[in-house]
Amino acid sequence: MSKTTTSMIAKDVAAQLARGMTLQPDGLLQALPDMTIKVCSNSAPLLEKLRAYFKHIVVSGAVPTPTPTPTATIEIHAFECPPPDLDVVYIDWPREAGKSGRKDAYVDLADGRIVKKVRTGMVFLQSRDHVIAAGPCLENDNQVINFINAQYMNWLQQDGWAICHAAGLVRNGRALGLAGFSGGGKSTLMLHMLDETGTAFLSNDRLFVRHCDGDVWAAGIPKLPRINPGTALNNPRLDTIVSPARRAELAALPTAELWDIEEKYDVDIEKIYGPERITARAPLCGFLILNWSHDADTPPQITQVDLAARRDLLAAVMKSPGPFYQRADGSMFESDQALDEDAYLAVFDRVPIFEVTGRVNFDEIARQCSAQIFDKGQLNKGVQA
Repeated sequence: MSKTTTSMIAKDVAAQLARGMTLQPDGLLQALPDMTIKVCSNSAPLLEKLRAYFKHIVVSGAVPTPTPTPTATIEIHAFECPPPDLDVVYIDWPREAGKSGRKDAYVDLADGRIVKKVRTGMVFLQSRDHVIAAGPCLENDNQVINFINAQYMNWLQQDGWAICHAAGLVRNGRALGLAGFSGGGKSTLMLHMLDETGTAFLSNDRLFVRHCDGDVWAAGIPKLPRINPGTALNNPRLDTIVSPARRAELAALPTAELWDIEEKYDVDIEKIYGPERITARAPLCGFLILNWSHDADTPPQITQVDLAARRDLLAAVMKSPGPFYQRADGSMFESDQALDEDAYLAVFDRVPIFEVTGRVNFDEIARQCSAQIFDKGQLNKGVQA
């Protein structure tokens, strides 16, 4: 008989997930703007994997003195073990429009939430006092990485940052947000633009925006770009990511089929583009929304638009906080909660918004972005958020 979720508390679930497993003596400490995250695990190989992935923010010992005193510190436990069976009845978390199949399921507790990844069996406990990942973590390290980043995303949203489904890059101290409808190619365009000297990676799929001292700032998360085969094959700099044999197979596919393949590759920014090419925050000089098509007959072009008059474009920008979002008061984000369009319009009220239409051409739009946005964009100087 399954337990009723209303009587369960995070402390009891945490004890079930830990099951007496012993943590490694040394964990992993990450220094982020205004906060630190410590990851502990019973698996030394998992910690090494995470250390390699987060190398640009991992610190040894105390947080370095140039980093401001953190206002929040979170400790995460990641247990390498078989998929846990907590004897609870899960509810499916609704997929976003255009997505099919089961992905996440959840159970609400009196003081938090259990989230299960349906395909892998990984189980996550999200609460104010216990933050745990349990299951085959080594095999599914990307899900552990996402869970770690979810804690930083929670802190940002609790601090007033709005979450956007967008990539971001920074050139000469100014950020550009890149959003797009499903398959729009925001990651591909962002990686094309990183080829330009003086450009740094900000974020791949989650960008956060907030008013600060007269400017609108953008913040990224430490999640490397995770690209599809179409992106890898259309950028010579990324030719080492896909094996030669797999590249030959993919190159033989029709273009439409290539871009729809559910196959992902991580892009190590510092390895491919060089050191110091990742930044955490910057003031926005513009926000680009890709509304183009591979089948269009017209050349691509960038047009500045009034987002309040083009609310149809908001669907490409807005992003649900998802099942891991826990508010500062401990309550969890509900699966049926509607997103607030007016809140997004308010935060973007001083940001130039651009729409890309016409036929997909990454090189051409990268060139136009440089000429029309970065080189001409006006920006009031503000204080870093």
